[in-house]
Amino acid sequence: MPSLRTALLQSSGRPGAVEENLRILDEAAGRVAGAGAQLLVCPEMFLTGYAIGDAVPRLAQAPDGPGAQAVAGIAVRHGLAVLYGYPERAGERIFNAAQLIGPDGAALANYRKTHLFGCYEQEWFTPGEQPVVQAELGGVRVGLLVCYDVEFPENVRAHALAGTDLLLVPTAQMHPFQFVAESVVPVRAFESQMYVAYVNRAGQEGEFEFIGLSCLAGPDGVVRVRAGRGEELVIGEVDPEALTASRAANPYLRDRRPGLYGSLA
Repeated sequence: MPSLRTALLQSSGRPGAVEENLRILDEAAGRVAGAGAQLLVCPEMFLTGYAIGDAVPRLAQAPDGPGAQAVAGIAVRHGLAVLYGYPERAGERIFNAAQLIGPDGAALANYRKTHLFGCYEQEWFTPGEQPVVQAELGGVRVGLLVCYDVEFPENVRAHALAGTDLLLVPTAQMHPFQFVAESVVPVRAFESQMYVAYVNRAGQEGEFEFIGLSCLAGPDGVVRVRAGRGEELVIGEVDPEALTASRAANPYLRDRRPGLYGSLA
């Protein structure tokens, strides 16, 4: 099975300016499509910006709203799948969400962040209730989490048990938590035997200083590609054959004893 060439867009775009963020996404999609990428992953809340405060209700959209339609147009125009973060409106509730759009413009998966970080998120968002959301892309089973979610090993292990091959994690990781990008994410990939694409914002945004360091980590715990601290666009390979070999060699999932873990729930 061929590799899934995956691009990571490390950018905060322009907070509050949806049209400008769509322009940035379109330009990035053109660049990575020209380099053979089949998937472009954007950060948490990329459509609108993260630190938008009381603009959250105004900028929140339905999963099939104008933002999704615009992203679908970008995906079709450049012939690649796109994962982007956005504030999802569902009636009176707003979720911190991520949506995967296929290269044909079809919505493949929509995930609502289940673990909200800090007072800011808890003020504006409702936590999601579905822990595992997946889609198939190029023969690879893709799963979705958002930022803080990946810091809970239970979340990633649930994806491993559900067969996720590539976990996409749009994030808004801020100073001083860079150890998550540097250490936690590669360990999650190794202990649950999957690829993890962790895609961050960069620079100062309101009260938050985002630390970049986006990465694609492999099932051997080795980072295949790593961005720096600023705006950057990097590309890595998700190799299904390497994943199969790693799973055959690594006994974590085979050696589990679920009967001992009941108290953890």
